[in-house]
Amino acid sequence: MAQKPLPGAGPVLDDLLLYRLSRLLAVGGSPVIRLCEGRFGITRREWRLLATLVEHGGKGLGSSQLAELAQLDRARTSRAVGSLAAKGLILRSQPGGDKRQVMLRLTEAGRAIHAELFPMVREINAHLMAALTPQAAEQFDEALARLQARAEALLPAVADLPKAGRGRRAASGA
Repeated sequence: MAQKPLPGAGPVLDDLLLYRLSRLLAVGGSPVIRLCEGRFGITRREWRLLATLVEHGGKGLGSSQLAELAQLDRARTSRAVGSLAAKGLILRSQPGGDKRQVMLRLTEAGRAIHAELFPMVREINAHLMAALTPQAAEQFDEALARLQARAEALLPAVADLPKAGRGRRAASGA
């Protein structure tokens, strides 16, 4: 439960949903990151792409499709795809020799990592969800779906705002 501010103190960080979700992800996701990096030699982003390819890439996916399904920007997806290919976990092909299109597929090694890692990640999630009764878990799932829809509805309102120039900050000396 969020800590209530002292009278007159105003709102506190713990009153913000996104802050609390970020904290939950940081703590609850830590075991997943440790498994990914320490045991399987992949990043959380690479895991996300592998899992997305398993779920949606039966005949392969284009890089842009993969980015959209994984909800990652194309540049980060491209870097992760390069890393996964270098590790021998995905294959890149160009259907019909068209260099503008790249089709991505999992290798047997990529499938093997997913087959071993997914049950572990599912167990971590089950452990977290065990804090809720079955009824509360169902309500939470419904609430998350409503929050996701509301968040997606906000995107057009911020589409014109500039993105953070993380790479440019270092180059400009800021």
